[in-house]
Amino acid sequence: MIVYADTSALVKLFVKEERADETREMLSKAQVMGTGVLTRAELVAALARGVRMGYLTMEEAEEAVRMLGEVWDSWVRVKVDEGVVSRAGDLAWKHGLRGYDAVHLAAALVWQEGMGYPVVLATFDRELWTAAREERLDVWPGSWD
Repeated sequence: MIVYADTSALVKLFVKEERADETREMLSKAQVMGTGVLTRAELVAALARGVRMGYLTMEEAEEAVRMLGEVWDSWVRVKVDEGVVSRAGDLAWKHGLRGYDAVHLAAALVWQEGMGYPVVLATFDRELWTAAREERLDVWPGSWD
């Protein structure tokens, strides 16, 4: 299984929250795991926001950032170039997605097309999940409860 994970899925690797164990298990089974190169900034920003909102302590967030640094190089990082951004704009318009959700979808599609193998998009963002299905990507989780 080849998995493209967005930030909503990846944060569960570093923070104890709902469905974190299930997500870790699924991602551990991936033969290859990738994400957009900009995800690192988005993930660190989410951790910082968690501290500001009181969901995480500073120590928990700093440990998560350290752990991210350790695993980052083991993931495929899909480049976000002009072609991906242009496609993301089209997808944002078509599906009503937020900007970076559209970038995740475009990056996953471009990665799949470049490899010629199916990619599973892991996300806990309902709009992105729905758009990915409409674009004929496999998605995880398989359904919304």
